Order: sequence, then C-alpha cells, then structure tokens
Amino acid sequence: MTKQNDGSTPVAPTTTWREQAVARSLDSARARAESRVQRFLDAATELMNENPGKDFTVQEVVERSGQSLRSFYQYFGGKHELLLALFEELIRSSAEHLQRKVEGVDDPLERLHVFIIEHYRMARPSLKGAKVSTAKGAPVTPMMVDFAQRLLTDRPAEAAQAFAPMVALFNQLLDEAAEAGAIRSGLRNSFLSGTMLEAVMFNAFSTTIAGVSVRKDQDPAEELWDLFLHGVAVT
Repeated sequence: MTKQNDGSTPVAPTTTWREQAVARSLDSARARAESRVQRFLDAATELMNENPGKDFTVQEVVERSGQSLRSFYQYFGGKHELLLALFEELIRSSAEHLQRKVEGVDDPLERLHVFIIEHYRMARPSLKGAKVSTAKGAPVTPMMVDFAQRLLTDRPAEAAQAFAPMVALFNQLLDEAAEAGAIRSGLRNSFLSGTMLEAVMFNAFSTTIAGVSVRKDQDPAEELWDLFLHGVAVT
C-alpha cells in the first residue's frame, strides 16, 4: 500500500535492498562493458593514427587492446560495427566542435559561412594522422573516408543515423538564416542540408570530376561557399 505523507499526497515506496543490489550490479556491469568497448575503440584509433593509409584487422585491434577475440565479438558483430562506432564518434565530436565555432558568431549568414569552411577543413583526411583519441573523435584518415563513402552508398539508413548530429546542427543554422532573411525562405532544409553536407565532404577528400587541381593561391572551401551562396546564374 502506498504511504501518505500528509494524508493527501502519495509517497512512492522506498527502493528495497534487492532492487538496490541489482541496480548496483547492473551499473557495475555497464561500466565494465563501456570500458572494454572504449579499449577496442582506442586501439583502432591508435592503429589508424600510426598508419593512416593502411587498413587494420580485427586481430590487430584485439592484440592492441589487450583483450580477447571472444570479448571483441561480445560487443561488435565484426569490423563494420567497429568502424561504424568510430565513425559515429567522429561525427558527434565534429558536430560539437562546429557548435562551439558558431556560438560566438552573431550574424546568421556568417554562422553558415563558418560552419561550411570549418567543416570542409575538418573533412580533409591527413596522411600524417593527427593524434586524436576516440573521446574527441576518430581521426579523418583515408580509411574513414572510404568507410563514409561505402556507408552512404551501401547502408543509407546507418549513414543517416550517424550523420544525425551534424544534420541537426546545420538545419538549425539554416532555419535561423531563413528567419533572419539571410537566405531564401521556403527551402526544403532536409534536402538542402543533405546536399550541401555531401558536397562539402566529397569535395574535401577527392579531386573534382574534371580533374582540376587546387592552386596554392586558391581556397577551395571559400570557392565552395561562394558557389552555395551565389550559384552560377547572373542575377
């Protein structure tokens, strides 16, 4: 029977010792699982940092993590799921970085500009491989670039889920710019954000179809922004 504190308001029964014991057990198991998963992610990140242009195997990740192959398959169905976890970390941390970059910008159109330029620069893979921990995001290596391309082509649903933090932030910036009259109103942001984000990513880590190389005096990120902003028509 539910207790009453003053005769009118029900008071929830206190948690039993059994429930507390089970909760502590579950919390402890969850913490151990998170620690083991993180060790696998850290191991994969280290391997990508050390050899950015080289693929790695599940066995190499297992050995680097100091855990067992059996433990690996308790948490990941295979290498694809490991790469997907790394990619999700990369997108999440990238969105958080971009959020911080635009927070100090007052003008809605300039916020879009900063987002595009910074996102372009972040999307460029580095063969040197910056030393980045999975807590801050996986490194943007050729391997992760290749994974992103295959994910968008072969598993669009997984790609959409992974890119959700980035898309949400960009949609917010587009809405704010439209409300301020800085861009055309009535645009379908779901289509616009996806198209622009894909253009930034693929332009950042590949040459153009025309095979045009970038001159030292050019900034391809700014050129892409100018194309987004003004298009090609004479107005």
